[in-house]
Amino acid sequence: MKTYTVSELAELAGISVRALHHYDEIGLLKPSRVGDNRYRYYGEEELLRLQQILIHRELGLSLGEIGAVLDDPAFDRLETLVKQRDRLEIEARRYRRMLKTIDRTIAKLKGEKAMKDRDLYSGVVSPQKQAEYEVWLVERYGECVRAEIEASKVEAESISSSDMAGVMQDLKPIEDALVEAMRGGMPPQARALDPLIERHRNWVAGAWDKPCGPDAYAKLADLYEAHADFLARYEALAKGFGAWLPAAMRAWANRQ
Repeated sequence: MKTYTVSELAELAGISVRALHHYDEIGLLKPSRVGDNRYRYYGEEELLRLQQILIHRELGLSLGEIGAVLDDPAFDRLETLVKQRDRLEIEARRYRRMLKTIDRTIAKLKGEKAMKDRDLYSGVVSPQKQAEYEVWLVERYGECVRAEIEASKVEAESISSSDMAGVMQDLKPIEDALVEAMRGGMPPQARALDPLIERHRNWVAGAWDKPCGPDAYAKLADLYEAHADFLARYEALAKGFGAWLPAAMRAWANRQ
């Protein structure tokens, strides 16, 4: 059976040698053996595990969460790959529809082709994606969240687009201040962040239209860190913010 050194595997997978060293240091990906020359060697089992690590990273999980998933005695690699393929196929179909929508809009703006107004949004808002997201929430937090999901749908339908824009506008200065704190070198565990974090928690409570206690806020932090959509949104605000904000939220909750 072929084995690979660290440098060979790094080149094969398209990642850095340092990343593989880090995965080894934290116990996420150990080599199959270490030679007398102290070189790390990786076999087929390690290659397959690395594939799962990289797929889960692309889907937005933290390294700690990936380790918990892969080391779970109930983990089934084949079943997991099938689920991941299903999820990515849903996303691929949506992106294909979105691409067509963009092409039609470009043609409309160039005066080359007429387009119905309702077609401007084809593939942009995905019922399938929303349904997948709801399933993910129930799988992660249990049936107890299903009633809240349904209530949120009803509430969302009652909010006008202008009201929703106002809600998000209220969030912007809070997030801007948090991003500025992170960029200024403030660690997420710092007590000096409490006033900003409390502003953020109060905004969440207002958006939910119900109290947001420390436990609920910590679970929300887990959601922000684990789900690809939230992670992508926060990383778009600032690199590293997707991990920094949940850590700050949990640190605040733990102090209460």
